[in-house]
Order: sequence, then C-alpha cells, then structure tokens
Amino acid sequence: MSSSGSDDDMPLARSNGHKSATKVSPADDRAMAKSHSKNGPPPGLSIRNGPVHGGEPMDVDSAANGTAKRKSRASIDKRISYKDESDSDDGAPLAKRQKHKVEDDSDDEPISRKASKLPPSIYETALPDSSDDDQPLGAKLAKKKASIEKQAAQEAKAIRANKPAPKARKVVKEESDDDEPLAKPKAKRQSNGVASAKKTNGVKKIESDSDEPISKKAKPAPKGKATPTPKKGAKAAAKKEESADPGDEEEEEEEYRWWDAPKKEDDSIKWNTLEHSGVLFPPPYEPLPKHVRLHYDGKPVHLHPEAEEVAVFFGSMLHSTQNVENPVFQKNFFGDFQEYLKTTGGAKDRDGNKVTIKAFEKLDFKHIFEYTKGLSEAKKARSKEEKKAEKEAREKAEAPYMYCKWDGRKEKVGNFRVEPPGLFRGRGDHPKTGKVKKRVMPEQVTINIGKDAKVPTPPAGHKWKTVQHDNKATWLAMWQENINGNYKYVMLAANSAVKGQADFKKFEKARALKKYIDRIRKDYTRELKSQLMAERQRATAMYLIDRFALRAGNEKDTDNEADTAGCCSLKYEHITLKEPDIVIFDFLGKDSIRFYDEVTVDKQVFKNLKMFKKAPKTTGDDIFDRLTTSQLNKHLSSYMQGLTAKVFRTYNASYTMSKLLQELPQQNLTMAEKVKLYNDCNRKVAILCNHKRTVGASHEAQMEKLGDRIKGLKYQKWRTKMMMLDVDPKQKKRKGAEYFEKDEDLTEEWVLKHQAFLVEEERLKITKKFEKENEKRQAEGEKPHPEKELKERLKAANELEAKFKKENKSKKVEAEGKGPTVEKFEAAVKKIEDRIHNMELQAADKDGNKEVALGTSKINYIDPRLTVVFSKKFDVPIEKFFSKTLRDKFNWAIHSVGDDSTWEF
Repeated sequence: MSSSGSDDDMPLARSNGHKSATKVSPADDRAMAKSHSKNGPPPGLSIRNGPVHGGEPMDVDSAANGTAKRKSRASIDKRISYKDESDSDDGAPLAKRQKHKVEDDSDDEPISRKASKLPPSIYETALPDSSDDDQPLGAKLAKKKASIEKQAAQEAKAIRANKPAPKARKVVKEESDDDEPLAKPKAKRQSNGVASAKKTNGVKKIESDSDEPISKKAKPAPKGKATPTPKKGAKAAAKKEESADPGDEEEEEEEYRWWDAPKKEDDSIKWNTLEHSGVLFPPPYEPLPKHVRLHYDGKPVHLHPEAEEVAVFFGSMLHSTQNVENPVFQKNFFGDFQEYLKTTGGAKDRDGNKVTIKAFEKLDFKHIFEYTKGLSEAKKARSKEEKKAEKEAREKAEAPYMYCKWDGRKEKVGNFRVEPPGLFRGRGDHPKTGKVKKRVMPEQVTINIGKDAKVPTPPAGHKWKTVQHDNKATWLAMWQENINGNYKYVMLAANSAVKGQADFKKFEKARALKKYIDRIRKDYTRELKSQLMAERQRATAMYLIDRFALRAGNEKDTDNEADTAGCCSLKYEHITLKEPDIVIFDFLGKDSIRFYDEVTVDKQVFKNLKMFKKAPKTTGDDIFDRLTTSQLNKHLSSYMQGLTAKVFRTYNASYTMSKLLQELPQQNLTMAEKVKLYNDCNRKVAILCNHKRTVGASHEAQMEKLGDRIKGLKYQKWRTKMMMLDVDPKQKKRKGAEYFEKDEDLTEEWVLKHQAFLVEEERLKITKKFEKENEKRQAEGEKPHPEKELKERLKAANELEAKFKKENKSKKVEAEGKGPTVEKFEAAVKKIEDRIHNMELQAADKDGNKEVALGTSKINYIDPRLTVVFSKKFDVPIEKFFSKTLRDKFNWAIHSVGDDSTWEF
C-alpha cells in the first residue's frame, strides 16, 4: 500500500530473510490442517468487532509479536446517540495537506494512531433493512455477496457465449409497503451512448488520476454544464447564470463532447497543439521585524533569512500540538534547521557573536508564534472591501495560469500553483514528518508545451530546467520535491476532457472484467491448493485483494521510503492468525496510515497463511516471499489486457452497486427516502469493499446539534398542538389526550434551555439585521440608526421571553397568527412532522455513515453512470448526489447516459 502508483515490471530486491520452499509437500498440507468451525462468521467479510471463535493465537504468532494486539472496543449501540460522554473524539486533527481539499471522505481516510476508534464491525454498522428477521447483518451481507458473485459468474459465461445476460430480480412500481422486490425480466441492455470499450493493443498505458481528491475550491470551467434532464434553452440559461472565472474569454466556447467524438486512431497522442502560461510561484519570504526573534537559551538570536524562514515554519504552527510535540517531527525539523544554520553562517547574538545551537529544548518560538498569530487575526479582521480588493488582485494574478489551450480548446488547469515551502507533515506515522519542504525554484521545473507555442517566461533572473514538447504526456509542468523524491505534475482540472477520458477508461476497464471474473475466481480458488508455492501464494494474494479490497502493494526501496505495505509486501508481523479462520491485519498502509482489520477467511486461505508463516520465518520476513506486484499484474494481464490488481476495487464496487440498485423497489417515496435508499446501497458497497474511515472528531458534536434541531421541531409541534386547544378545547376529547402530550425526550430542563436559546437567537437575529442596515446606510452616505432604535427592536425578544414564562406557568399556549383555526394548525403540524421525519432520516443516514467512507466509493470506485441512472429512474435531481464540482468532473457520465434509465454496468 505504498503511496507510489507505479507497477514497474522490474521487481526490486525483497528481504533476504527466510524463504518458503518452492513446492508444498502433502506432509506440509496435512501439518497445517486444523479444525474449521462451520458456525463462525461467513468468510469474505470484516468481523473486526465480531466474536473471535477458537482459542488463543497461534504460537507462531505470539512468539513474533512482542506487543499485544490492539483490543477491539465494545460493541456500540445501534441507536442514534446525539451525545458522547467520553473524550474519545478529542484526538488531534490530521495534518493539513497542501494539495486539494477532498470532495468527501476518502476511502483512504486516515485511521490515526492516536484515535481510539477503529473501522466498524459488520455486526456494528446499522443498515436499514427491509426485512424484520433477526438474521445477523454479517450473514445477510455475506448471503448478498455470494448471490452477487453467482450472478457475476453467470453473466460472464453469457457474455463469452454472446448470449443475453441471465435474468436478475427486477422491481416494478408497487403501491404496497412490502419492500420485497417483485421479479421482472431484465430489460434489454442499452447502449451507453459512449464508444464501447475496445482492445487497446499498442496503446500507451495512462496513469489515471481519478483516485486523486478533487478540490472543493476549484471553480468549474465556464462551460455551462447541464443536468441530465435539461429543458430547451436550459443550457443557454445555465451558461448565462454561470459566473465567469478570471481570464475567461468574452465569448462562450461550445462544450467539447469528447464522448460523442469519433475514436482517435492513435490513442497515445494526447494533443497536437498546447499553449499555457507555466506555473505560479509562491511569494518570496518576508523577514521578521527586528523586534521579533527566535530565542535560544533565553536570548534573542539573529538568523540569515533562509534559516529564519525555517524557524518561522515551526514557530507559526505551535498551535498544532500533534505535530510540534511529536518527537519524530521535532527531531527531523531540528536536523534540517541545523543544516540551514551551517550553510547560512549560523546564529548570532545582538553583538554579532556566534551562538551555537545544539539543543532543541532551548529553542523558544513563542515570539514568532505570537507575531504570526497576530498577522493571521489581523487578516481575518479586515473589512469586506479590503478582502474583496485582495481577492480581485489575487484572481488577476492567477488569471493567466488558470486556463490553457489544448488542441485549440480552452481547458482549465487544475494545480498551477507551486506548493510553498514549509514543514512536511505527512499522514499517519510518516517517518519524515517535520522535515523541511524546500522552496521550488524555476531551475527545477520542466515545461511541456507545443513546439510552435510561446514558452512561458520564467521569473526574472531565472530559467526553466528544460522545455520539452511531448504530446504523449498530459502534464504541463513537472518538478521533483525533496522529501520523498516524488515528481509533482501540473495537470488539467478534474472537469477537463483528458481527466474525463481517463475516468471513463478506468470504469470501462472494470466493466470489461465482467467477462473474465468467473474464470479468475475459479482459477485462484483451484490454485489455493497448488503444489507450487509461487502459485499458492499468488492465489492467496488474489483472494485477499478480491475479497477484502486490499491494495496490491508496490515494490520499493525501504531505505528511502516509509515502511508501508500492501498485500504482496506483507511481513510476518503484519498478520496474526487465530484458529479456526480469523486473520488480523495490522500494518501501515498507503500514506503511512495504520490499517487494522479482523476478517474471516476460507479454510484453505487460513491454512495457506499459516504455511507462509511457518518457522523458521520470523519478524521482518515476507509472507508472500515468492510473489511480487509485477508478477501478479503480469499474471492478471494474461486474462485481460491491461488488467491489474487495482481494477478489482473498481469492479467490485461498481458491479455490487449495479446489482443492489436493480433490486430497489419503486414505491411512492419522499425525496429524502429516495436519497437514503441510494445511500443505503452505497453503504453496503463500502462495507463489502472494505471502504472504511475513522470517526471524525466533530461527528458527535454534529449529531448532538442535529438531535437538538429535531427536538426543537418536536417542541414546535407540541406548541402548535397546544394552540389548537386554545382555539377549540374540545379537540382534546376528539383527538385524545395522548395526541397533545409532549414527546418523552422533551424534558422540563431541556425545554427551559431551548426557550432561552430561542430568545437569544431572536436577539442575535435582530442585532445582526440592525448592524447590517447601518452598514448599508453608511455605505450610501446616510446617517446610521441610533442605538435606541436597536433597544426598541429588542423588545420583541423580551416579549418572547415573557411569553415562554407565562406558558410554563399556565401550561397553556395562546394561539398565534391571523385568523387561527384548527385546520390551519393541523396543516402546520403535518408540515412539522414531515420535517421531523426527513431530519430523522438524515440523522440515521449520517450516523450510519460515520465509519463508512461513502464519498470514496461514490467518487472513485462506483461508476458515476450508475448514480445518474438512479437519478433518472427515481426522479431525484443529480444535485442530491453530485456537487457542482463533481457534476463537472462526471459531465461525461451525465450526458452519455442521458435519459436512459436502463443503462447497466
């Protein structure tokens, strides 16, 4: 699970420890055979917090693991909790990343080592279910997964035989409340509106960036993208309403519908002409004023600007205690800081005498922190006019870089800014956290541009590293960063044609896997018992990748990179085996994020893993010592050209979602219920595909706030009913006393607090409106309202407070509004009840998603055309599922599906 994305065919050196035998003897097979419980959790699902069947861990594991494995937490309550009385969510936030903000929660969401919460058990994650039986969720999901895999095998055979796909359970619209879908013949497969996937012999492999998070901040290109069901003239109206980005041309360009364009003869040629303005460098460092200095051993020291800038990096982030108090962060920073001191002449006191800085503990950054904090606060406190002027100046400076000309078309550039220098934070327990990210200079940057285009002018006094004209590359500029030696590329924005084509190819490749999935699964199941150790290891790895969505893991030089792992690079200490069929994974995965999961596997897989850990293997030895990622991908390509291990994640997520959506009942549902129906399917996909995340630090606070809003509506409903009694006291006899009772959770204490909140909210609302009016009057040259006007207006809040006191004393509520009637109050109660229902659905959905990464599944692994199909079929606006940024990113999916609600993955 290295962060590297290459699948180099040249395997690097593996560990030189103990290796498995080349062949598996019958005696070894018999020796590893153990009893296998038939009553345990179903294989192929995560059961981290489920019961661990069997006895103690194997001796072979207990000897290797010097520290006890992390204990699983107690099972959580399935009911929605709006308040967490524990302090488990006060863990430090993750380090900020300098790249784009993530659109939603990523599948690779960090599981912080400091966080006490772990991914959910299949028995913990509450999923709304149509049936009322008591069958455990794990068994339900396993049964569903087995059913879907069976359908996949039947469909694969039908595709190869060029026959119609086997019929699946389809749903017809029903008025009843029965959630059981009725059988209906599958509709004939329709064209997707996009050129179908073809063999790509001779086509250069493209590294897709579809797994990269897309920026929330990125403004969409002014193309006026339409929603799936635009009315006549809607496109033009949408374009007109779009606010133009800086640098936009006066005339609107016609949208480039690459999905309708004829397929190129040579797919390796990405462009014929390319023009752009290069990259935007961060501003130079501004030295500290003379009265602000780094202190060492209680005395201020003078530093060269380059060394001072490094000190400011650390001093400005003293508030980020999870970083600056981390011993690894401190050590790496201090080592680099001393190097800067050596190369810039060191530190000096007021008299110019040299000061030798040897101890980190003697450094005092508080003066720097207070200064930078003051600058930040002053920046926030600026007037709207100042902020607006700065924004306009920034946009003017960025305008030339925001767009490029790609084959004459205007395309938006994604990340044209060069990352500023700072301290590397990393994710998880990265060994290089705290090291200095050096300032990137123009001499490090390579420009890729058309031969006949004007080469961007580098900053004054500098020059580019090189200028090239590679029309088979999709990047505009490139440089190498100093921390991990990775190359950074300036690419087009997520909504560009190039990125859209890359996404399309990724999902089409996953669709093509449908034809071969049964053979692949049948073959690796057979090879789990192969006498050749290499085949047995390969089959076991394929099983884990297919069933548990493990990343393959890439070969790397562990001396220069973080000690991360993936399936093929798992070490002896990374897995613990518990009889009869439990496997516990515990290792640093992608981006040095801890991966911890407890799973139930097939009997043969458990036996194989036990064999792969057989003595004399010990800590540091490879589990799959006769397998590399390159060898695995080469084997997979023998089934289908271009097939690699990572395609399984996309296939499993998309195919599973497709089947779940096909079975949905088309009943009379509210919009909120339809959205939740989609999210329920997405959640099942995330669980089955192992897309998990840690609970956010703010989750409980958000749930508590949502719970208070629901209670507030319940209180409003009760007051409305009491007004009904004020109009007609006989209603209590007609409707029954129970109808007018308060909900149980509306305690007297809570009601008093809520009333005080409503009064304060009214005061704040009046005050804000008053201040806003005065600001407007001053801007227009008029005299502002006097303070006594505000006091007069605030009487309304005082009257509300008095009204609540009277109601609490008399236990009666006077009817409000013009011409109050029972009918009006009944209608009001119905509206409030609808709002409560929708908000409770939202709360259940939010709480169910707290440990499941729906966003990553939806953005990166589920074919977006499936979401569009659901949107069309259930008449739900696509905006309910895709933000504006995502609608631009998946514009190709929205338009290629069109009005066809029968499209299938």
